[in-house]
Amino acid sequence: MGDVLSTHLDDARRQHIAEKTGKILTEFLRFYEDQYGVALFNSMRHEIEGTGLPQAQLLWRKVPLEERIIFSGNLFQYQEDNKKWRNRFSLVPHNYGLVLYENKVAYERQIPPRAVINSAGYKILTSLDQYLELVGNSLPGTTPKSGSAPILKCPTQFPLILWHPSARHYYFCMMTEAEQDKWQAVLQDCVRHCNNGIPEDSKVEGPAFTDAIRMYRQSKELYGTWEMLCGNEVQILSNLVMEELGPELKAELVPRLKGKPQERQRQWIQISDAVYRMVYEQAKARFEAVLSKLQLARPAMEAVIRTDMDQIITSKEHLASKIRASILPKAEVCVRNHVQPYIPSILEALMVPTSQGFTEVRDVFFKEVTDMNLNVINEGGIDKLGEYMEKLSQLAYHPLKMHSCYEKMEPLRLDGLQQRFDVSSMSVFKQRAQIHMREQMDNAVYTFETLLHQELGKGPTKEELCKSIQRILERVLKKYDYDSSTVRKRFFREALLQITIPFLLKKLAPTCKSELSRFQELIFEDFARFILVENTYEEVVLQTVMKDILQAVKEAAVQRKHNLYRDSVVMHNSDPNLHLLAEGVPIDWGEEYGDSGAGGGDPGAQEAAPLSEKRRRAKQVVSVVQDEDAGLPFEAAPEPPSPSSPDSVTELRGLLTRDLQAESPPLAGPLLNGAPVQESPQPGLAPEATSPPASPLRQLPSEKLVGLEPPKPSDQETGEQVSSPGSRPPIHTTTEDSAGVQTEF
Repeated sequence: MGDVLSTHLDDARRQHIAEKTGKILTEFLRFYEDQYGVALFNSMRHEIEGTGLPQAQLLWRKVPLEERIIFSGNLFQYQEDNKKWRNRFSLVPHNYGLVLYENKVAYERQIPPRAVINSAGYKILTSLDQYLELVGNSLPGTTPKSGSAPILKCPTQFPLILWHPSARHYYFCMMTEAEQDKWQAVLQDCVRHCNNGIPEDSKVEGPAFTDAIRMYRQSKELYGTWEMLCGNEVQILSNLVMEELGPELKAELVPRLKGKPQERQRQWIQISDAVYRMVYEQAKARFEAVLSKLQLARPAMEAVIRTDMDQIITSKEHLASKIRASILPKAEVCVRNHVQPYIPSILEALMVPTSQGFTEVRDVFFKEVTDMNLNVINEGGIDKLGEYMEKLSQLAYHPLKMHSCYEKMEPLRLDGLQQRFDVSSMSVFKQRAQIHMREQMDNAVYTFETLLHQELGKGPTKEELCKSIQRILERVLKKYDYDSSTVRKRFFREALLQITIPFLLKKLAPTCKSELSRFQELIFEDFARFILVENTYEEVVLQTVMKDILQAVKEAAVQRKHNLYRDSVVMHNSDPNLHLLAEGVPIDWGEEYGDSGAGGGDPGAQEAAPLSEKRRRAKQVVSVVQDEDAGLPFEAAPEPPSPSSPDSVTELRGLLTRDLQAESPPLAGPLLNGAPVQESPQPGLAPEATSPPASPLRQLPSEKLVGLEPPKPSDQETGEQVSSPGSRPPIHTTTEDSAGVQTEF
């Protein structure tokens, strides 16, 4: 690898890459500085004027999944340096970074991880054919001849490959299809979460950055959605640079690569990854410097805005009226001829899978609570309630139980309209809807928790508790139906704008954009940081199509399509005391109602326990996802260091077979929330109809709804800082693996 990089990335070429990257960053950061003032003004204006959005009925959890691990287990990873497969202990903490340890013993001994993978921008592939097709498409002319050895050999039929257009690829394999499905669901959650890397509570920096990205790409005549708008700001900025720099390097370097097609593919992946890391470090330094400068200037900008808010608003409205008078006739004709006829079709394409997904969220929530209620009746009653509620509280972050909800979005297509409106990929809309589903599920669960916790303060009997659970469930479902409708309508409006506005701007650019410069003189110099002609022009264009979008969504609600509420249905303060309950201390079900477990029990016994044992128990974490079987196929006793490891696929298959045969038999009678699965609910617990009507409970296979027991690593989640081998390693800071791979969280 070193020879490849030193040959093709010598000092002169690295200097050229740095200069090219610096030029792109300078141009982009100019847009960012311009947009920062506009975003700051919009944020402060929003605080004063408000929006009048419907009040949410469900509560929201302020600190979800703190000190939790989403998933942990073993998988095989391909090592590119020695071309061997190695068994790795892997875990996914609450920040959704995939952490790879040498083995489970290394994790328990607090040895730093081999790698920490931020999966933003990655695609998860489940077959070598998919991977080879993507590699071949990204590097034309290097497709191997039929029958020749591929770039990678997998020892099983169940690979999982993380593919990125610029950065390093990661190769894993599993023993069974069930394990592959499980890890795929977990890694899809990682990608979905990491792609959404810009904090939503960032009311200034976030909007300024995304608007700057859009303005920069439009200045390059690039309209429409951008698939690589994923990750945190530095990752997105690196993708932006590579979008321009990558093709140039490919044209220069690919003809110089030597060897067979597979070897040239491998060399290019190494070169691209090395360049991406160079770009990332440069982008990180430049962006942080500019952001620091803007944050220092922010107090002075805020003072001007507070003092002159009315004058700034008046000046902006005057500018908008002049632009509107100039471009409105052209914009309205464009909307009427090229956008308006297609809005109903786009909306219907969005509504069907999205509403099916939210209905599935409702069904899964209903199923889990009903099963818990049955378990309370048939098992230990209140004594077991803490255990059941601890698992239910984590439902929204359970990749396997939420998978049936997320997969409803996969059929989303616009067919011919996707090409017409220059939508490069529907993944941005799928993932946004899936994030909304997770949020609404967690809101429903948290609201249920809060109401149930209040009810438990009355000291109910088992029978009274079961009736209360059913009553609270129906109450929460009504709130969910209302919030679900509100969230979906907002999602449909935003998606329609994201699809149509870039199309309109591109259509209007030849006739309207050249006229914008003459409006600059209408902006007072003191307000030039808060009002931009380009932004005001886009707002005018947005207003021309917004009324058609609002009308289309309103008509869908009036017709009660997909259980959408009409806008006239408003639930103000239907439960005025509910939000007061959420202001209390977060509920710890395991502590208040659970049996004594790790770190619990008799205080005297704790004092008598050795210090190391108390420390181990105190730092235990519990996975949200737990294996129904006795263990993963790869789970085995800690491996002693061996002088050699299997090189060939045949040897590795033999090793995997021995590991599988050594595995203990699966547990009999899988449990649902800690109790045997009930074949059918009791008639007395059937849900009553709500408005809109309750979705019928889908009879999902019990094995998909089983509450799984998580593995229990013996130490707490990793800390904030990169630490020495004697302390817990980091999870969301820069970490370097054996190949020098660094990943930023």
